[in-house]
Amino acid sequence: MRIATGWPYGGAFWWPGPGPGLAGVRGRPPGRMKTSEGWGMGLWGTALDAAGISDPRLREDYTHQRKLVAAYRRSSYLAARLLLPPPLLPHLIAATAFMHRTDTLLDSGPVEERAGAFTEWAKGVRDGLAGGESEHAAVRPLLHTVSAHPGLRERVEGFLDAAPLELEFTGFATEADYQRYVDTYALPAFMLIAGLIAGEDTPVGYREACRVYIDGSQRLDFVNDLSEDLADGRLNLVRETLDAHGVTRVDLENARDTTGTRNLLAHVLGQARQSLSTSRSLVGLVPPEGRPLFRAMIQIEQLTATAAADKGPGVLRAPARPPLPATARVMLRERRHARHRR
Repeated sequence: MRIATGWPYGGAFWWPGPGPGLAGVRGRPPGRMKTSEGWGMGLWGTALDAAGISDPRLREDYTHQRKLVAAYRRSSYLAARLLLPPPLLPHLIAATAFMHRTDTLLDSGPVEERAGAFTEWAKGVRDGLAGGESEHAAVRPLLHTVSAHPGLRERVEGFLDAAPLELEFTGFATEADYQRYVDTYALPAFMLIAGLIAGEDTPVGYREACRVYIDGSQRLDFVNDLSEDLADGRLNLVRETLDAHGVTRVDLENARDTTGTRNLLAHVLGQARQSLSTSRSLVGLVPPEGRPLFRAMIQIEQLTATAAADKGPGVLRAPARPPLPATARVMLRERRHARHRR
């Protein structure tokens, strides 16, 4: 199942050309550096320097992870690059790449093969955590990030413990099943990222606020991804909710525009919007440097939810996207806040 990362929805934000970078942050002008992408402005190099990542092989490992994350969700990467302090960016990339790789292994291919691939991957990560080093290029950045942010270790191990439940997923029969999924899988995945932003001293109520946010974000993803998920044979909406609105899987697969379908989508999106609205308290619980990204995350998810509601049964044919002008205004406003903090 495609898990909600909590980052702004893929495709929601687009910046023409290379876009604003991290030039001039804390008086550090961008230089030029040789990377796997060739000679170019060293915006990423500046972030690696700021994070204290100097070993050439490790820099290359982080750079490869950056490419994977950017390819998977370009808008999310751009949001993080624009709104996060440079020292935190490589570590967020490492945590996101680990989460995405784990989720992909659990969700690709026959169940028997998925189980074996995950077991091998989890063993490699755990061996690396135990010994402090790894020959696996995808594990080394995670280990270095854990050494820089020790609190991440427990969250990595907790996510690996919860991940096998995804292999057994066959859908949500009841709302309680969905809530268990949020508690056991979606929230631990989001905390890999949210924990880094909060720092080592997690404030009281932070995890609870994160849960409210990821509940809304995950519900939104499940509605907005319906066309893709149904094409892949998955239905991630709660079956008892479908029954309550008189909607069948066949109705959704055939994108039927009925009163029941409209009411179902409006109901689930209403739940998502309520959770996202409530989760605004999350912004005040993170350090000031993390607030621009969290505000942008919540606002863009709300814009996406509104766009999905306006599209109605059209989301059964293709995902909704928030209006580009409104999304750009959010990002520009939060970019100014981020630059002001620095």
